[in-house]
Amino acid sequence: MHFAEPLQLQSGAQLRDYMLMYETYGTLNADKSNAVLVCHALNASHHVAGVYADQPKNVGWWDNMVGPGKPLDTDRFFVIGVNNLGSCFGSTGPMHNNPATGKPYGAAFPVVTVEDWVAAQARLADQLGIAQFAAVMGGSLGGMQALAWSIMYPDRLRHCVVIASTPKLSAQNIAFNDVARTAILTDPDYHGGDFYEHGVVPRNGLKVARMIGHITYLSDDDMAEKFGRKLRGVEDYKFGFGVDFEIESYLRYQGDKFSEYFDANTYLLITKALDYFDPARRHGGDLAKTLAATKAKFFLASFTTDWRFSPERSREIVQALISNRREVTYAEIDAPHGHDAFLLEDERYMNMVRAYYERVWKEQA
Repeated sequence: MHFAEPLQLQSGAQLRDYMLMYETYGTLNADKSNAVLVCHALNASHHVAGVYADQPKNVGWWDNMVGPGKPLDTDRFFVIGVNNLGSCFGSTGPMHNNPATGKPYGAAFPVVTVEDWVAAQARLADQLGIAQFAAVMGGSLGGMQALAWSIMYPDRLRHCVVIASTPKLSAQNIAFNDVARTAILTDPDYHGGDFYEHGVVPRNGLKVARMIGHITYLSDDDMAEKFGRKLRGVEDYKFGFGVDFEIESYLRYQGDKFSEYFDANTYLLITKALDYFDPARRHGGDLAKTLAATKAKFFLASFTTDWRFSPERSREIVQALISNRREVTYAEIDAPHGHDAFLLEDERYMNMVRAYYERVWKEQA
């Protein structure tokens, strides 16, 4: 969807003449009360579920969660997936032309925040005639967006579903993001962000950034079970600096694959948006005071082995909501898969989400 009216960003910049890509699943009912917004995480997009007819292998990133008969049942709910501004999957981002110059934005694309994304999503909802969502839902960075929705537009959602997320990044998380960005920024093919004009891609920087990120998404137990210290195709060490271990091969494969489809400037933008998210900052760090304006009912879930967005961070949100007498459901799942658990099949997790949406459905019936 095209938007001609400029979007005022938190940085003070404006973004004009921009596009938002989105997909919908299910049917919007007559009074438009069954809409659910699903917000995506770092490397995902508006393609939440299902496949395209001409791309049968391109399965939506949360296909196990969203669809007919699934926990978020599209036989009941009208689900919307939106690609965030600055992304590389269709919505206006660094690789698109800047109307002011006629050339790709590159590094000139303005820094965007979680709150900027939410403001853009609210404009899309306006265009679709949706005054209030039955729920806004997201995992990880998507959970930050859902939380921001409850703060910025308290009357526009009845339920807020926050999975494996946090009210702000820890210093360790910011540090990981900075190392990943430095890998991209120091790649000779980055060209100050204007690599499009040079016909190159900073693949090495993107590869290292993805390898760093991927390590943080897995748990130690999960990595030990999948890879341990198994050697790759040899019976003894090679005594060199190439690949010896299965885990090295896996990470390099993930990095190579990522560098083929993801945009370096987008990676910089999204990790910075992660770093900047801290809605309690305007209240002196008091999260309870920040959430006092919320009106939604909340469902939160965390995973015991997620050390990137640990259960302690979800409990902070729960406690702040309880202090404001909000209605909160909280599930802490003992799962071995680290941060990635929010994307994977776990019967307990899926059943909790299914039960919560059953409640959402009955409340509006």
